[in-house]
Amino acid sequence: MALSLSRTPAPVLFEKVLIANRGEIALRIQRACREMGIKTVVVYSEADADAKYVRLADESICIGPPPSAQSYLNVPAIIAAAEVTDAQAIHPGYGFLSENADFSEKVEKSGFVFIGPRAETIRLMGDKVSAKLAMKKAGVPVVPGIDGALPDDPKEIVKIARQIGYPVIIKAAGGGGGRGMRVVHAEGTLINAVTLTKGEALAAFGNGTVYMEKFLENPRHIEIQVLADQHRNAVYLGERDCSMQRRHQKIIEEGPAPGIAEKLIAKIGERCADACRKIGYRGAGTFEFLYEKGEFYFIEMNTRVQVEHPVTELITGVDIVQEQIKIAAGFKMDLRQKDIVKKGHAIECRINAEDPTTFVPSPGRITAWHPPGGPGVRVDSHVYSNYFVPPNYDSMVGKLLTYGTTREQAIARMRIALSEMIVEGIKTNIALHRELMDDAEFIKGGFSIHYLEKRMAKLAERNRA
Repeated sequence: MALSLSRTPAPVLFEKVLIANRGEIALRIQRACREMGIKTVVVYSEADADAKYVRLADESICIGPPPSAQSYLNVPAIIAAAEVTDAQAIHPGYGFLSENADFSEKVEKSGFVFIGPRAETIRLMGDKVSAKLAMKKAGVPVVPGIDGALPDDPKEIVKIARQIGYPVIIKAAGGGGGRGMRVVHAEGTLINAVTLTKGEALAAFGNGTVYMEKFLENPRHIEIQVLADQHRNAVYLGERDCSMQRRHQKIIEEGPAPGIAEKLIAKIGERCADACRKIGYRGAGTFEFLYEKGEFYFIEMNTRVQVEHPVTELITGVDIVQEQIKIAAGFKMDLRQKDIVKKGHAIECRINAEDPTTFVPSPGRITAWHPPGGPGVRVDSHVYSNYFVPPNYDSMVGKLLTYGTTREQAIARMRIALSEMIVEGIKTNIALHRELMDDAEFIKGGFSIHYLEKRMAKLAERNRA
């Protein structure tokens, strides 16, 4: 009698993917799918009916009115759209539901593939307390602090702060995007700060748990891009420096990070890849670190594609979105660490519809849109002349990237690209980017995450004088 051996069927690429997002990332995912021969379904709110990617999609479905709670956060509507169009997988992009474990779980339970990590992984890394514990266990260095949530007893809280040493920072376990955190410089304000942060965390995230860490005075923000498949293969794709930021919101990103030795990047990158294998990570992800005095300190992991992923794509030649899709379909990664070679330098400027001085959003109709071109220039944007920027969503209207064989060349190309870029009808932060490309500290590199805010404060003080 012949012995029957069961084999796992070979993975097959998706025929149709639903894109559960909007803006430039929806167009970016759509382009990746089209190149791979995958049909796309786009869901959109009434505010985005005229979007470029809606017109280019094989199928498009309106899922609600402009408010995101009634459209892009409407889980039943998104899953229903996947059902009626026979989509096989759902790509969440970034923002909205991309790091929502319940959404990931509901997608999978409804018979679709979530293009991202498993729900349990999102939950693990979405809670900053559990994420910190997991990374510490995996050998990834973390910011000095307590290993769990702060207790309720004020005396114990004071004791912990003294052990860590002032200044300390109180953070919401479920926080993100720069919200739910408060710096404490002296013991007299500690308990009040903890109480306020708990209240804010509960209101903003539905989770009042907070924890405490050492507050680093002048760190840089360095992140490591990773890819991992369900077969326990993992690689890191180098680093990005995201230190040019305001109120914890990134404005300029670049890679590689100026002035950090490659051996240090390799050491932390290998730990990140190993952590992915240990927690069973699947898909694209980013480990975010504070870097000060030659040391890396883990702060969080983003379990999705990042806004700034094109920086890494330019210096490695790896299409991160396509890798996400192949990994979700069950394919083993062809990439091995020896295949990842960084070449040249890339810079990304986030182009936002906002006043360049006050940062107040500036929605409205774009009467003229002339993106730049030339060698080493990439523009990721969904807008066009006569496009109406809705007031309901994030103010970013595009990303301008330049690539050069050296950082100096990338900066020079960015100066030219910004001088060529014309956006009329709304206010944008292009003027700020032009200033920063000539800023002495930016040109030198290695500035801290506080640099831009200090620069702006000095400028405001001079204007008042």
